[in-house]
Amino acid sequence: MAFKKFAIAAALLCASAAQAAPVFSDNFDTDTLALNATNFQGGWAVAGGTVDVIGAPGFFDLVPGNGRYVDLDGSTGRAGLLFNSVSLNAGVTYKLSFDLAGNNRGAGNDTVEVGFGSGSQVFTRSAADGFQTFSLTYTASTTGLVGFSFADQGRDNQGALLDRVSITAVPEPETYGMLLGGLALLGVVARRRQG
Repeated sequence: MAFKKFAIAAALLCASAAQAAPVFSDNFDTDTLALNATNFQGGWAVAGGTVDVIGAPGFFDLVPGNGRYVDLDGSTGRAGLLFNSVSLNAGVTYKLSFDLAGNNRGAGNDTVEVGFGSGSQVFTRSAADGFQTFSLTYTASTTGLVGFSFADQGRDNQGALLDRVSITAVPEPETYGMLLGGLALLGVVARRRQG
């Protein structure tokens, strides 16, 4: 019986190690609905133009059921750079995950340049596209603040929509090994119990 309890505890420990807590997470639901937003609860800032916080309840809620989100092309004809930073540890690989949707107003394709650390990638969404999750990874070379940003390339006040931004540490291969070992141990316990 003691061996069984140990096996279950080991498996749970391994499983929890594989589920790393986010070092940053924001879905914009606590932000004030506003055109040309400048104040954000999650530490965001805007440069070179504007962004809008839109969505529920009923403030340009273009993709219902997603709470509040950011229109990356604001309302001034100059899309702003939405940026933030987070403290990361040297040698650790991190994944930036985010949901992007098209403008959902028939304004053509939206192109967004996403930066994370020293890398960047361009994402294109069709106007009618709903939210889809995308990601970038970055391995921190030094411990300290690392920036991440979103820049819509449009200038028509109808940009791509951004929601659910998070950064998590990517589990190292040893973590997966521990998880598999814990599951194998559970298999052994189950087999002994049947036999």
